Amino acid sequence: MTTLQQAQPTQFSRILSIGAERGELVVTNDDIAGPIDSSDEWIRQRTGIVTRRRAGADKDVLDLSEAAARKALDAAGLTGADIDAIVLSTITHMHMTPSGAAILAERIGATPAAAYDVSAACAGYAYGIGQADALVRAGLARHVLVIGAEKLSEIIDPTDRSISFLLGDGAGAAIVGPSDTPGIGPTVWGSDGAKATAIRQTHSWTELREDPSLGWPTLRQDGPTVFKWASFQMAPIAEKAMAEAGVTAQDIQVFIPHQANMRIIDQMKKQLGLPDSVVIARDIAETGNTSAASIPLAADRLLAEGQARSGDLALQIGFGAGLVYAAQVVVLP
Repeated sequence: MTTLQQAQPTQFSRILSIGAERGELVVTNDDIAGPIDSSDEWIRQRTGIVTRRRAGADKDVLDLSEAAARKALDAAGLTGADIDAIVLSTITHMHMTPSGAAILAERIGATPAAAYDVSAACAGYAYGIGQADALVRAGLARHVLVIGAEKLSEIIDPTDRSISFLLGDGAGAAIVGPSDTPGIGPTVWGSDGAKATAIRQTHSWTELREDPSLGWPTLRQDGPTVFKWASFQMAPIAEKAMAEAGVTAQDIQVFIPHQANMRIIDQMKKQLGLPDSVVIARDIAETGNTSAASIPLAADRLLAEGQARSGDLALQIGFGAGLVYAAQVVVLP
């Protein structure tokens, strides 16, 4: 009788490299304050944002993704042909099918790599890292390209005061591969669909088809609900991620939360009891909230500016529309 063979597992995985691409347009608070009857001072106090980066009309989410992916490949000393799977986390690929990941695979020469999109909004990158870790350790792939990318300027209403003034465009890419030592802790993830409408699309594509006067769907959020959920319910998730990784707050050298709001970041740092020496990602001040792209963009900035170093132990957590969340402790590349 023939014995069925299975993929041979790999014990450990780690992030080998990170690449980033931001929208080329620098949009200040003064640029957008008028339509929402606001001011630079109000936006800074409420969110910590000074500028946000947005892409021009000639670039879409796949252009941003490709640029970030190529930078990650170069940093890892790999080519597209070395990639076995691509996980693209985005909510702004404007085609239901084919997947953005499949198109991206062709662009970077990764065909016939497995390729699929993930819709987990602001938690998308952390979801992707969790899946890449599992794929590598299960023996299903040797190198996995994970991308968090958004062109959120496509789905904003400039007069909306709930979320649109927060949003930016960009893409962050990471390559996950085998390691001789542990490099990615267990992913703690989940969802709370009971609060699904806290961050939502104004109306569905079906409703638009039936009533074109509704106009292009855009994003909205219930600010107080989201702020409270993120500020007070996500810290226990991050704590669980540290516990499952076998580390404590005192071991963490870098904290990279989703760049949603500076006040949320400060509240989480306080609740987690992270040491004063910890480096905290604050990329939101200059890049804005880029949803799935925010964690890798923030990590890339910290490494490029020398605030964080290769080998540092980082706690990262994504949270947002769904409502969904994911956290893990990783070794920075």
